[in-house]
Amino acid sequence: MLYEMLTGQVPFRGPNAFAIMNDRLVNSPIPPREIDPTISPQLQEIIYRALARDPSNRYSSAHEFSWDLQHEDQVGISERPELNDWKRRRSPLYRQILFYLTLAAIPIVVFGVLLYVARHT
Repeated sequence: MLYEMLTGQVPFRGPNAFAIMNDRLVNSPIPPREIDPTISPQLQEIIYRALARDPSNRYSSAHEFSWDLQHEDQVGISERPELNDWKRRRSPLYRQILFYLTLAAIPIVVFGVLLYVARHT
């Protein structure tokens, strides 16, 4: 919510909840400073920590999150791969094609097995 409040955009997009969850799993959000350069590097770090995929990298409590927001000047900035990876948006299109090809292959394999059994009995 903080990301959206500061940038005016949601960090992850999609036409439905499933697509948004997939975007969350495979893509990094646009760095907030790319959208609004007035956002400080420390605040961007706080946002990225709040959005971290790995729970061990996220804030462990709302109190910890609040403390960092109140003491923004004391937040250390780390080198994050997300700052460079966000341009390479991965689309679920490849996975969808693979899924449908696999789905189409199932009846073919079943038919082949039945044909093999019918000829050898």
